[in-house]
Amino acid sequence: MSLKDKLIKNSTIEMTATLTDSKIYTKKDVITTPVPMINVALSGTVDGGITPGLTMLAGPSKHFKTGFALLMASAFLKKYKDGVVLFYDSEFGTPQSYFNAFGIAFDSVVHTPITDIEELKFDIMQQINTLDRKDQVMIVIDSIGNLASKKEVDDALDGKSVADMSRAKQLKSLFRMVTPHLTLKDIPMIVINHTYKEIGLYPKDIVGGGTGSYYGSDNIWILGRQQDKDDKEIKGYHFVINVEKSRYVREKSKIPITISYDGGINRWSGLLDVAIDGGYIVKPKAGWYATVNQDTGEVNTPSMRAGDIVDNKDFWVKMFQETDFADHIEKKYKMSMGPIMDEDEAGG
Repeated sequence: MSLKDKLIKNSTIEMTATLTDSKIYTKKDVITTPVPMINVALSGTVDGGITPGLTMLAGPSKHFKTGFALLMASAFLKKYKDGVVLFYDSEFGTPQSYFNAFGIAFDSVVHTPITDIEELKFDIMQQINTLDRKDQVMIVIDSIGNLASKKEVDDALDGKSVADMSRAKQLKSLFRMVTPHLTLKDIPMIVINHTYKEIGLYPKDIVGGGTGSYYGSDNIWILGRQQDKDDKEIKGYHFVINVEKSRYVREKSKIPITISYDGGINRWSGLLDVAIDGGYIVKPKAGWYATVNQDTGEVNTPSMRAGDIVDNKDFWVKMFQETDFADHIEKKYKMSMGPIMDEDEAGG
């Protein structure tokens, strides 16, 4: 028996294996959403998506955090027909019409109301403990932003007005316990959170909940938005996904996603900006756009307005099929996985 086999046999951990045979380090399950630039924000590629682990969506109120979470849940249930979404609800602000809009069947969602962090922690660990890698489950927590600790609730019932110093510790405890199980059991978890402004001359958005929520996350988005106006009427919003933390995407990347009141999420939003940046589309004259021949560099006859491009499925499918646009996006956003040392240094 080789030393390697001896170490594996002697291990008390069931999933001990070489990296070649490891269930943890082999190719991870990927849930691809129908929106290419959301896949980019999650994984760095247009055909990527959400993977097992913790993804946190943070931002102020009315920033479509629940909408993004339900989009991912819908993609999960589309891939796994017998899958289940375990939905922990502390805000009760998601009407049934929201689930309908994303094509999520009610009987695919296990709804669990929660009132404090400890209640969430005890229940989620009880649920995860009964699962294994063959169970197709996604967890959504909406949200931890305003979720109180049990001590805070008990102090209020006892008439005490002392500051609660236990909330951050309880959140850290929650994520410390849950995080390893998500990868071991192949579970994607989406957590919705709030942000607050840092005090200073140039205040920036800070993810709430202390360091526990930050350290345990594979992906953290901080969401911003601008109004999409037609004259004085608001048609929707231009959201910006600010990649605060990621194991796959270059941090501080900014990815625009447009959502309208009439049409919902613009599936192809964000692509025009990247195509212009990469030289695949140019603006030879004000208000007009033209594609560029990638072999010759020749600018084609300008024949398109922005409205002809931004929500044009045929245009973008052709762009991906006939050019290396997808490769350009990956180079722009995906975190480099090249060698840290050259071969001579690595060899000692």
